[in-house]
Amino acid sequence: MKTYSIAAVPADGIGLEVVPAALEVLEALQKKTGSFQLNVETLPWGSDYYRQHGIMMPADGLETLKRFDAILFGAVGAPDIADDITLWGLRLRICQNFDHYANVRPTRLLPGIKSPLAGRGAGDLDMVIVRENTEGEYAGHGGRAHRGLPEEVGTETAIYTRAGCERIIRFAFELARSRPRKLLTVVTKSNAQRHGMVLWDDVAALVAKDFPDVTQDKMLVDAMTARMVNNPGSLDTVVATNLHADILSDLAAALAGSLGIAPTANLNPPRKFPSMFEPIHGSAFDITGKGIANPIGTFWTSAMMLEHLGEAEAAKRLMAAIEKVTAAGVLTPDLGGKARTADVTKAVCDAL
Repeated sequence: MKTYSIAAVPADGIGLEVVPAALEVLEALQKKTGSFQLNVETLPWGSDYYRQHGIMMPADGLETLKRFDAILFGAVGAPDIADDITLWGLRLRICQNFDHYANVRPTRLLPGIKSPLAGRGAGDLDMVIVRENTEGEYAGHGGRAHRGLPEEVGTETAIYTRAGCERIIRFAFELARSRPRKLLTVVTKSNAQRHGMVLWDDVAALVAKDFPDVTQDKMLVDAMTARMVNNPGSLDTVVATNLHADILSDLAAALAGSLGIAPTANLNPPRKFPSMFEPIHGSAFDITGKGIANPIGTFWTSAMMLEHLGEAEAAKRLMAAIEKVTAAGVLTPDLGGKARTADVTKAVCDAL
């Protein structure tokens, strides 16, 4: 039996509800399969930690995380703390320092869930969005001057390096090659962003030469939103910059029924550092503590974590259980159902 060490960081909002639910499901799964063991340590970092200590995570937090095989993350953000403090103090601090340059967000319509596109080709919705996760518009470069004065200025510098563009585009081509349709859409905005995005386009064209078996097309990001709504079946694997993919993947999740079902993997492909897995829904303070948060996104995220660890069969079994539960109509209010977080968790454990 293989043993893996997992750092669980529920952090804020509904993360404190859905991560424990996922750990309950993972415990049931490992008992059923008997093929692996997860040694989980829950780390109490986040906004509550900030209120007590003035920082989102301990100064040696990254060193602590290095000894784990993977990180299961909840959500970060609090209404009384500035987002740049919470996000950069925890999630982005981990992603940037652990070089999680590949953010992978699969989207497909799960059984029993109705898409807003019902009757308009939503049944063909099955794509994975690859997001560059360390550069671009979220590189953290820029500043503010003349604060509080009429001439106050803020700058945000998007960073594109040839190495950064090439590694994420190559990752996306390899992922596209592994999928049946072997189709990659490269998202750009080089008609208006004439430096960084033109570099992005140039690198994509060069990398494409190494993948003659993969069909590639290119879309401007604004046109891409219309294509996702009007013809989702034309898309399979998508690669985009940090900001563009962040927005497009939220749209994809909404088209699949809810942000509450969408998973994410923040990967360090060379495996020099542990990768981090999280649902994309955020801290959702409007429903925190009500017991109605949708745990499906965290369950699906957990399946991605298992696959990353090499437990492919266990991951498939977990996804089969998730789909059995959604098909049976055990759905939280965001999906039009009446089930509570605990109801969905129990149903998935039973389905295993």
